[in-house]
Amino acid sequence: MITQGQVDRILQLGGNGLPLVSLYVPVAPGPPGRREFTTRVASLLDRIRPLAEDREREHDVRISLRDDIAKIEKSLGAEPVEPGTVAVFSCSGNDVYEEVWLPRNGHERIVVDADPYVRPLLGVLDEYYRTCAVLVDKGTAQVWEYYLDQARELEAIRDRTLRKPNFAAGWAEYGVRNKADELSKKHYRRVVGELKQLFGSGGYDVLVVGGHPHEVPVFLDFLPLDLRNRLVGSFTVDRETATSADIKQKVQELVSAHAHEEQRRLADEILQTKGAGRLGAVGLDETLWAGSLAAVRTLAVDAGSAAPGAVCDQDRLLARSAGACPLCGEPLREVPDVIDELTEAVIDDGGEVRHLDVETELRTPQAGALLRFALPPQPTATK
Repeated sequence: MITQGQVDRILQLGGNGLPLVSLYVPVAPGPPGRREFTTRVASLLDRIRPLAEDREREHDVRISLRDDIAKIEKSLGAEPVEPGTVAVFSCSGNDVYEEVWLPRNGHERIVVDADPYVRPLLGVLDEYYRTCAVLVDKGTAQVWEYYLDQARELEAIRDRTLRKPNFAAGWAEYGVRNKADELSKKHYRRVVGELKQLFGSGGYDVLVVGGHPHEVPVFLDFLPLDLRNRLVGSFTVDRETATSADIKQKVQELVSAHAHEEQRRLADEILQTKGAGRLGAVGLDETLWAGSLAAVRTLAVDAGSAAPGAVCDQDRLLARSAGACPLCGEPLREVPDVIDELTEAVIDDGGEVRHLDVETELRTPQAGALLRFALPPQPTATK
């Protein structure tokens, strides 16, 4: 499972003058998918073998690429054990090699560039919230963490309860019922206290609650506003018969629906902001210009789109086509995907990047953004 530390390292990788290979290989479910994996790896590496033999490239560049191919072939020579996507980032000449597993089955791709190709990686992470899920009843609770298709139990809570005695009716039964209610309220407050500590540390994005249908609504009434704002849904489950896979599926469905709703909401906000003449950008050209100026507060890009383009290494201008930089006059460097360059620039400038993998009106223009400030007129590109 990929960790935040790996993400941070990958974003900072660079070839320092040598090419860096970024490889994404999907793994379909089942034995046929695992067997196909090795064939896909070989096919993708065959695409870059000519680069390693190109005499017009410098000797150290060719050697680094040859070593990359050999290292990737050796490392990915065995069949993977589970579906998803394997991502590799390699620059042997600089002793760089990162290999991570992503839970979602993505598109195969191999890119050789000065920087790592990270958009598929970021797109997967966008869809996965670090989720705290609690299964609760009147006397017990199980607190779980769900992230990147992995689940682990954080703690189990058990408090004293009273069984209702077989009284006919009257004050004795009434008193026992009140005592039982007080014990369950004390238990719910304890569970809420544990959740507040977990979320207070900043480790979780969203909350999901599950349990018996007559108990979940009661527990939800105990949630304070800060936890209620993190709640993305609840579900009912019979803990006696439900398997861990059943519960995991319910959690994933709720979190996925929340992620898609957030994407639609962001796309609508960008379009409405731009339409009202406020701080918004729509379309790849305008968004690239905003990214060049560090003006992007929140970037939204279509998860499946890619566009060749160019960048200026001197003043960070991002453009759709090569030529001379309209700001400094230096030649622009061609890149295989300028949207990938845009996402990295926004992250470097402290902005937020969101990938859209649901249908919205923003997917056709490929990109849009909420801005920090109004954009000056875009300079005319020169050939």
